[in-house]
Amino acid sequence: MTTTTLIDGIGLLYTGDPDREEITNAALVIEDGLIAWTGPAAEAPDADERMHAGGRAVIPGFVDSHAHLIFAGDRTAEFQARMSGEPYTGGGIRTTVEATRRASEAELATHAFALVEEMRRQGTTTVEIKSGYGLSVAHEKRSLEIATALTDETTFLGAHVVPADLDADSYVRLVAGDMLEACAPYAKWVDVFCEPGNAFDGDQTREILASGLKAGLGARVHANQLTEGPGVRVACELGAASADHCTHLSPADVDALASSETVATLLPGAEFSTRSPYPDARRLIDAGATVALATDCNPGSSFTSSMAFCVALAVREMRMTPLEAIRAATYGGARALRRTDVGWLRRGARADLVILDAPSYVHLAYRPGVPLVHQVFHGGLLL
Repeated sequence: MTTTTLIDGIGLLYTGDPDREEITNAALVIEDGLIAWTGPAAEAPDADERMHAGGRAVIPGFVDSHAHLIFAGDRTAEFQARMSGEPYTGGGIRTTVEATRRASEAELATHAFALVEEMRRQGTTTVEIKSGYGLSVAHEKRSLEIATALTDETTFLGAHVVPADLDADSYVRLVAGDMLEACAPYAKWVDVFCEPGNAFDGDQTREILASGLKAGLGARVHANQLTEGPGVRVACELGAASADHCTHLSPADVDALASSETVATLLPGAEFSTRSPYPDARRLIDAGATVALATDCNPGSSFTSSMAFCVALAVREMRMTPLEAIRAATYGGARALRRTDVGWLRRGARADLVILDAPSYVHLAYRPGVPLVHQVFHGGLLL
């Protein structure tokens, strides 16, 4: 038997739907885990159950389209060193690889599950999870097997860095060959950290992504984080769903993103944690590029699970308006995952929504660090 639930008394409903993005004095109806209706409360239809939001704001659940949750160990010392003036190079990834390889499957699963639950309490209802701290066939496969129990959005990131015991050419062949073959059944996406001199160059990135695409995976790219390089252009050339980081962009990079379907996913938690320059979101938005926000939750360069924190950083440090930031953290994230069932509250979308303990989503940036998530619904169920 179908049960409908009416949530009324919504002070401000941010739907994320470009056709009607905001509704004041609003209501919505949930049916069979989906959004059945949104509109002014005065026009709300009858429903089997009713819930009053008390004038609070309602937004779609956050869509975190970039996270590294399968890991063990701690890199507090590295963070402390950066805060004392040492630059971030990405080299600490191998430290996490060593700890992750030593950990048991149960330890990795328990830790990742705790992080996902931490995210959900803060309003994240869709999360992408990458491998990348195994860097061997068996360990990368194990990471993705764990991730598949936590999300449908799993990403094979065997090409995170080159492990210490292999040369780059041999490792690229392994990633594009036996490792991809073992991992593809557990992955939806393939990703490469394209950073010449620190990880993989443009040709290596293209080779690995092409193999992943041939295996039926979608493409994503860690692009232009540490330097201006080929990552964004390779991502756009191959039709990748997203180019992530986008910290150092040439005019050609911006044009490529603006003229393609590739989403520029910005990760301000990484800049916060590494004391690096923030991406220029204003430049991308004004050029017409689609922008997403994500946490980049990982133990080395962005150990935050809070999308609200990233929204606040985007407004304060990247010249985004509060509306642009909430759009990027919901609808933008869904675009980066090529999803149409999440990231907005329109009829037929999954009923993933957050009731904020605030009258507007603006408070996410206006009151940074304050726990403003009142209630979270996932698939129409109150968590």
